[in-house]
Amino acid sequence: MLEYLTTIWKPFLEIAILWYVYYLILMFVKETRAFQVLKGLIVLLIIVLITTTFLSQRMELYTINWIIERFFALIVLAFLVLFHPELRQGLARIGEQGLLSAFIIEEHIIDEIVNASFLLAKRKIGAIMAIERTTTLKPYTDTGISLDSRISEELLATIFMPNTPLHDGGVIIRGERAVAAGCLFPLSDNPRISRSLGTRHRAAIGLTEETDAIAVVISEETGAVSIAINGRLTRDLDKDGLERVLNNLCRPTPHKRRPLIKMFRKKK
Repeated sequence: MLEYLTTIWKPFLEIAILWYVYYLILMFVKETRAFQVLKGLIVLLIIVLITTTFLSQRMELYTINWIIERFFALIVLAFLVLFHPELRQGLARIGEQGLLSAFIIEEHIIDEIVNASFLLAKRKIGAIMAIERTTTLKPYTDTGISLDSRISEELLATIFMPNTPLHDGGVIIRGERAVAAGCLFPLSDNPRISRSLGTRHRAAIGLTEETDAIAVVISEETGAVSIAINGRLTRDLDKDGLERVLNNLCRPTPHKRRPLIKMFRKKK
């Protein structure tokens, strides 16, 4: 009886484990450029499998069949190369804070960021502010000028005043401190980004593609306030909307924790 039960539950356990692994992989690359590559790779594999079966069983083209079979040995290496950025991001998030880490920023700091954003927006002064979460932004702080100053509306507004040395760069916020200003962020090369977006918006998207940071952007041309998260940009936020988004992202309830799956998910 015990042996019979063992033979029953083991297949279910294996199926559950494999399903969870496959689900993690799909969440890992969902709605990213890598997801399109993955779909193309799956289609290619299906074609290769069908072709191999046909060649080997029907036409007996053994040389071509041998070459195709050896092609499968390269799939693992191809996967590592194609999905290198996504793998690096996922491993970095695990290494930075572990699997159950939470990110919290004080409410009064959010208020200062929101007030500064709309003060700059009213004057049509371009700005980009990056809020560090679980992934360190140290590589980008090293490109700017170290500040280590307490966040305030006045400080942020002053940094981005036109014709000042730090105006064109970005500010990095860590907790209650502005750790650096004049920082350079990577520009996104996503071809689906609207051509109407300028360098600041592309830098915000690029930074959030590489890290889990939050980037607040103020347009110099229109004064519109936007926010970038996980490589996606939400434009033309009002004051209440920006405050609500930042509170949702930066002030999770104490009992909530980030499960493993959510570390790989990318949301708009």
